[in-house]
Amino acid sequence: MIVADRKPINEILDMVKESEKVLIVGCKGCVTVCNVGGAKEVGILASILRIARKREGRPLEVEEKTIERQCDPEYVAQLKDLVGEYDAVISMACGVGPQFLSEAYPEQRFFPAVNTTFFGGAVQHGIWAERCAGCGNCVIHYFDGMCPVARCSKSLLNGPCGGSAGGKCEISKEVDCIWDMIVRKKMEQGRLGDLLEIKPAKDWRTARDGGPRRSVREELVYE
Repeated sequence: MIVADRKPINEILDMVKESEKVLIVGCKGCVTVCNVGGAKEVGILASILRIARKREGRPLEVEEKTIERQCDPEYVAQLKDLVGEYDAVISMACGVGPQFLSEAYPEQRFFPAVNTTFFGGAVQHGIWAERCAGCGNCVIHYFDGMCPVARCSKSLLNGPCGGSAGGKCEISKEVDCIWDMIVRKKMEQGRLGDLLEIKPAKDWRTARDGGPRRSVREELVYE
């Protein structure tokens, strides 16, 4: 899933400082799973904004709405009769949400309340970790299911760098060296020789560096 964090309150307040009537739109997708942008978080943000503006002596009218997904026009269309009634709309979705909203309702101003961080999963309650960099050409089968593109700080595909020590990455003692984990697993399974196989250079044109990407499922496309 996409993992995100809520922006600092002061940053959000500054975005809507000229507004008197604001709509906060949540998303029931990934940001709900990581406790950032679901209905509960929308309610909390609404309360914080109301209190903060009341303290400034200029109350802010805040309404709340959470839709199934902000990355799908079908659900974005549910806001058709709402968005025009507000000075500003705050999106509590990943970075896709406010962009889809802006494209659907170009007359309205949309503000992101969330910083999108990475593709990951919950490794412990309240802790999410990066597992995928979205390179568009998955190669984790070469590395026993562990991705050096996402989990190596240098995205190395040919072994640990000189900064790795004691199984930890040089950037932090709290970060496991994924290459140490890969090598150890290969040794335990007696397959260290796998890493000696010469493989073609990875094609990075499918990654973000290759430009904006698009996925088409022709069987699902209809005029």
